[in-house]
Amino acid sequence: MVVRRLVMACGVAFAVGGMGLLGNPALAAGVSLTQAQQGWVHRIESSLAATKTFQARFEQVTEHDGTSTGTVLLERPGKMRFSYDPPSPLLLVANEGKVVFQDRSIGQITTIPLDHTPLGLLLRPDPRFSGDVSILGYEQQNSEIQLRVTRTENPGEGEMTLFFSTRPLSLKGWTVLDAQGHRTIVHFSSVQTGISVPSSSFVLPKDED
Repeated sequence: MVVRRLVMACGVAFAVGGMGLLGNPALAAGVSLTQAQQGWVHRIESSLAATKTFQARFEQVTEHDGTSTGTVLLERPGKMRFSYDPPSPLLLVANEGKVVFQDRSIGQITTIPLDHTPLGLLLRPDPRFSGDVSILGYEQQNSEIQLRVTRTENPGEGEMTLFFSTRPLSLKGWTVLDAQGHRTIVHFSSVQTGISVPSSSFVLPKDED
């Protein structure tokens, strides 16, 4: 499906239209963390909340579409833009409580609620890895932390692994694994925070007349 391919190419979807891909009503069983690990999770939450603006280059790898690159912009709360380098026809913009995907090659616009994507977690005013989000795994090696998370009420929708550098503490990328076993990897480089971002960057794409 074209819509499914577009969503996964952007590497941000757990669900489409608000329903789990497997319709799994089971609750996620979270991992038990040590006190030190809990401390790092709290520091990560605080770091994400304190990051009001963010700009970086990204490299994205998918099984079917290979490697693509571009620029990502973030403004918390609720705004994000993935601009893909040519010749990719894709554009993703999160704003006004929704995520809009544009595929210029076929003139298609796809809209899903922001809260039904992992971006909903990252763009919240006060990000938390608890409650409606469960931590499935925690790994720390040298200066990198990996947090594997899912939606607590519908783990069958898929899962996301977030990568953080600890020196300094910052988001370095993520991997999304959907319910069909398809994996999308996104890595950030040349990260800048606390920058001024034009509001025009987050105008939502619209169907061309």
